[in-house]
Amino acid sequence: MNQQQNPGPVRADADKTDRDAVASRLARDIQEGWYVNLGVGMPTRVSNMIEDDREVVFHSENGILGMGPAPVSEAPDPWLVNASKKAVTLVPGASLFHHGDSFAMIRGGHIDLCVLGAFEVAQNGDLANWTTSSDELLPAVGGAMDLGVGAKRVWILMQHMSRDGEPKLVERCKYPLTAPGAVDRVYTELGVFEIVDGRFKVLELADGVTLDKAQAATGAPLYTA
Repeated sequence: MNQQQNPGPVRADADKTDRDAVASRLARDIQEGWYVNLGVGMPTRVSNMIEDDREVVFHSENGILGMGPAPVSEAPDPWLVNASKKAVTLVPGASLFHHGDSFAMIRGGHIDLCVLGAFEVAQNGDLANWTTSSDELLPAVGGAMDLGVGAKRVWILMQHMSRDGEPKLVERCKYPLTAPGAVDRVYTELGVFEIVDGRFKVLELADGVTLDKAQAATGAPLYTA
């Protein structure tokens, strides 16, 4: 008698592959020599996608400049973590400093790019990524508000739709804002979308994704020109 296969692990592996592919796609657009801050969740994957022959300096707001890829050791240094409390490595020449100095870098406009996750992004660039309720008693803003207004560029790395099947690219955010008009570009498993003149411009669609499919998953009009 044939037993039904459990699809759970396969789906989990597929999700990981999809997320790694999107992170890798974003990493290709990071320019040589940029100072880059990575937010929690999917953005942390980006540091693993930079080729060894490229110099990109990763910053963490808890006081690190020069983060490397995630450690491969099963027993990483428990004191060496990023702002998400995830274990990290350091590249040669890395430096550690007080988080006050770290935020001075952010607020002083010295971060070339910040990669964040999001609950919603509006077509005018508004970002909502810290809470899904105005009644939240214990908000977890972290450094996102400072990064949203202090970084030279803000790119979003996220799934195109929520777990409930709701579009995350929208005409107007319904969740409390992290930063108004902050987002420059969005990377999802469906493609790359740039915010130009208050609308979502399609820069690239993923393999096998049509404009109609992307539009059906988006809560705002998509434009190609």
